[in-house]
Amino acid sequence: MKSKEEGLLNGQDEAAKQSLSWTQALLLTTVPLSQQISFSQVQEISPSALAYLGDAIYELYVRMFYLLPLQRANTYHSLVVAQVRAETQALHLRSLTPHLRDTELEIVRRGRNAATGRPKRLDPEIYQQATSLETLIGYLYLTDYQRLTELLEILHLEK
Repeated sequence: MKSKEEGLLNGQDEAAKQSLSWTQALLLTTVPLSQQISFSQVQEISPSALAYLGDAIYELYVRMFYLLPLQRANTYHSLVVAQVRAETQALHLRSLTPHLRDTELEIVRRGRNAATGRPKRLDPEIYQQATSLETLIGYLYLTDYQRLTELLEILHLEK
């Protein structure tokens, strides 16, 4: 028997697909990857490695968010770069902070403390906040996909 996600990916359940939020639909294809790592293994992953993963997941999410309506490649690039730059990520972290649980705030703190070596153009605090957001996204991607989608839906990306 196929899971609901497999049915959606294969186009077999259009009604269910339409009822999903845009964020859930965007991240749906990446869910099986996170199920290959146990919770105890996740606890061993360094905050910088979680940030590395979170950076990729966040950029993929932003790229998919801007995919429609169809645009020129340079327009996509401009829209995505505006969202994945450290200053914007720091703003997103600050907007999410009131919604975070204690365990998530601890991951954010660990990510902030792990932020080392920054571009000279950036204020260290901005870089720490951006790294914290990426760490949180990486952690939630591996441990709580549903919570990740809830938080990404709170972000106010503009089309």
